[in-house]
Amino acid sequence: MQNIVPEDLARPDHVPAERVRDFNLYDIPGSAVDVQAAYAQFQQNAPDIFWTPHNGGHWVATRGEDILAMQRDYHHFSHQHILLPPMPIGTPRQIPLEIDPPEHARYRRPLMQALMPAIVAELESTVRRVAIEAIERVLPKGECEFIEAFAKVLPIHVFLELVNLPVSDKAVLLPLAEDSVRGRDAETRWRAHEEMGAYLLDKVRARRDDPGDDLLSKLVNVDLGDGRISEEEAVEYATLVLFGGLDTVAGMIGFIARFLALNPGHRRQLVSRLDDDAFMKHAIEELIRRHGLANTARFITEDFDYKGVAFRQGDRILPANLFVGIDDRLNDDPLVVDFNREKPVHAAFGNGAHACPGAVLARREIRIFLEEWLSRIPDFHISPGTQPVLATGLVNGVLRLELCWP
Repeated sequence: MQNIVPEDLARPDHVPAERVRDFNLYDIPGSAVDVQAAYAQFQQNAPDIFWTPHNGGHWVATRGEDILAMQRDYHHFSHQHILLPPMPIGTPRQIPLEIDPPEHARYRRPLMQALMPAIVAELESTVRRVAIEAIERVLPKGECEFIEAFAKVLPIHVFLELVNLPVSDKAVLLPLAEDSVRGRDAETRWRAHEEMGAYLLDKVRARRDDPGDDLLSKLVNVDLGDGRISEEEAVEYATLVLFGGLDTVAGMIGFIARFLALNPGHRRQLVSRLDDDAFMKHAIEELIRRHGLANTARFITEDFDYKGVAFRQGDRILPANLFVGIDDRLNDDPLVVDFNREKPVHAAFGNGAHACPGAVLARREIRIFLEEWLSRIPDFHISPGTQPVLATGLVNGVLRLELCWP
């Protein structure tokens, strides 16, 4: 991989020329075929930490050891700016993602409480019902576009039920979520952010005036200790949670379905052991490890040196979660899915204070997808003459996946 970038792309004085690479988060060579393998090319052929001039200019950390350390060290690697390219100055912060501890904990607490394992267990019957209904609709047809027919049905219907919003509103909400997480410029993402806020404003006001038992009511009435969260902060909080709930699990289910369509041997292993609880848990971790999604940046808070790299206050760095799972220093043959791997190491749900509060629900939804789909459609593949449409960005995803079965 060449370390040459166009001459008109600026390099700060503190960045050595040998650490510059032509890496664009939204246009990675090879990502149309395999997103994670495309990232692995940079991991294998670039310095462990390199600089790219794209998307406002930022560092990229590619190795699990460094990424795990950065995710936990919010004193040096702050969450106060997580988007690339940066949002316009004065943009409201994304609550609670762009808040560091200890302030972060007060905002995060109701989200964690609403998604505790015991609460998620109570949701299982709902998740299973939605999954079965979606599968039964397509089963007699022998084919479907999987993302619209299932991946954007199961987690999204469940999430909208959690926040007590009409399922019919997903026609409005899903395009906004797409622009928010994969929009290539700050203007597109900011427009989606504003439109989501406008959609939520009257709903937030109603839940603040007359709270219910739903997740949205809990979020917009957070008690910070010295009073309730402000209306503006409540809208920002609800906006971020909706974007996360509407996209990330759908993306992971899409990647897993694509993998199983292309790998009948792995599919048969799962089909034969759907009732083996320990095996299924382990297999799901391995599938999650191989198909990392999230890419959130960090803001360097002060000048300091890290492993020979001179960071400067105000620099941004991308310690992309997916690099951990595909790091050959942590996982042997990391691009190979091995259900017998002793311990899949990944950071798909983050680490430390900002670890994803929805991880328990996500794993439960993936498990139910595999159980219900594979028990009804054990043999499926990508429809002849079609290619899956993959996307990379702040959240990687599968945009289109045509499947067929006997």
